[in-house]
Amino acid sequence: RALSRWGLDDLSDSVELLVSEVVTNAVRYAERPVTLRLLRTDLLRCEVGDDSPQLPRQRRARLMDEGGRGLFLVNGLARRWGATRLSTGKVVWFELGLRPSLTTPPG
Repeated sequence: RALSRWGLDDLSDSVELLVSEVVTNAVRYAERPVTLRLLRTDLLRCEVGDDSPQLPRQRRARLMDEGGRGLFLVNGLARRWGATRLSTGKVVWFELGLRPSLTTPPG
């Protein structure tokens, strides 16, 4: 709904895919509820917080591996991504660029 409200429906497929990858990792390792926050400035930033202190790392999945491709996708589709350790766990974030017409002020 936030993407639609912001006029960013064209990003919804990418955002849904990337959010599902990051949230899946958080749910897999966290013990308490996972948080999700979307921020829109001159780009779109998604932050997923959890209580696990272990920072994610990108791996190269082998052909027959069932896991290990999530952060590879995030790395390939996001403008930037990273993780910040907090006293209560961590936040994994990624950023996507907006269409030029949304970042350029009218006039």
